[in-house]
Amino acid sequence: MFRHQGKTRTLSHNLKIASLLSLVAGIVNVAGFFAVQRLTTNVTGHFAFFVEEVFKLNFWQGFVYFLYIFFFFLGSFISSLLIEIISRKDDHYIYVFPASMECLILFSIGFWGEYLVIGSPNAITFSLLFAMGLQNSLVTTISNASVRTTHLTGLFTDLGIEFSQLFFYKEKEQKHKLISSIKLRLTIISFFFIGGIIGGILYSKFRLHSLIFAATILVIGLIYDNIKFRLIQLRRKLKSTQN
Repeated sequence: MFRHQGKTRTLSHNLKIASLLSLVAGIVNVAGFFAVQRLTTNVTGHFAFFVEEVFKLNFWQGFVYFLYIFFFFLGSFISSLLIEIISRKDDHYIYVFPASMECLILFSIGFWGEYLVIGSPNAITFSLLFAMGLQNSLVTTISNASVRTTHLTGLFTDLGIEFSQLFFYKEKEQKHKLISSIKLRLTIISFFFIGGIIGGILYSKFRLHSLIFAATILVIGLIYDNIKFRLIQLRRKLKSTQN
């Protein structure tokens, strides 16, 4: 689900990566908000607050909101930069560094975030927004912009458009493509929602340690993808030797 790009990428690959990363984003969204009362998976609201603080002449607070936006952008930029650099050597492993960085950030905040909540809550917000920028850029790139997992506004817009198009698309191929797209968007929304519920339950018991669970899910997904890829390679080698 992480390795395939372009024509080799299927709906199944997108559904798997959408389920995994939307679940992680949902957990981060709720746990981050409960911890620091800030949105930690997208920047739409932060931009509105940034403009509001500037108009109030609260320039320092406005600058903080600008940094929220910047760290999400920075995560996206670094993820894309790493993907471009790695793809020139081996495009099968373009996801490794961005995904590993995200795991490291989530584990770090999960283990030590409670020490920052009172003294440096903005450090938590910056870190989680950076991690979600990494994730969103990664999944957008490898899915050819078919999957976005850190916010739902655009998803509900696209879903509304596609549901309306069901009344007009009559050709079998067009309808199949449309239904596949709707299925993908509903999967993202559902798993983001499930992640949010899990994040809320875990936070009530473990507080920011709940992010360790989110990071573990991502690590398991990476291990699963790697094992499956190696098994496919082994199967191909066995077939070639038999032939």
